[in-house]
Amino acid sequence: QVRLVESGGGLVQAGGSLRLSCAASGLTFSLYGMGWFRQAPGKEREFVGAIKWSGGSTAYADSVKGRFTVTRDNAKNTVYLQMNNLKPEDTAVYYCAAAWRGGTEQNANDYRHWGQGTQVTASS
Repeated sequence: QVRLVESGGGLVQAGGSLRLSCAASGLTFSLYGMGWFRQAPGKEREFVGAIKWSGGSTAYADSVKGRFTVTRDNAKNTVYLQMNNLKPEDTAVYYCAAAWRGGTEQNANDYRHWGQGTQVTASS
């Protein structure tokens, strides 16, 4: 059974930082591309960032470029999202997901497995 478990969310003041982690089990983690998505109340789920199976390539939404960084540790079956200079508009539930294609997919439909999400709130 595949499990993706996010952690590290919380409440932070605008301008602050958080690091989210997503621990994977039940899959060959090193073969999967990993992505981060978010969903704010009343809005659709949107792409945040993704990393290739090897860690050699990343992709980001324009809204987070230069502030967020996705990394992964295949030895620990974990992917991370470092979020700096958080803004109130970053407030959302953040989800990690695994894509069997192994690349930096930006379409949620390309992701087969999803975590339960973790809340991130950036207060002004």
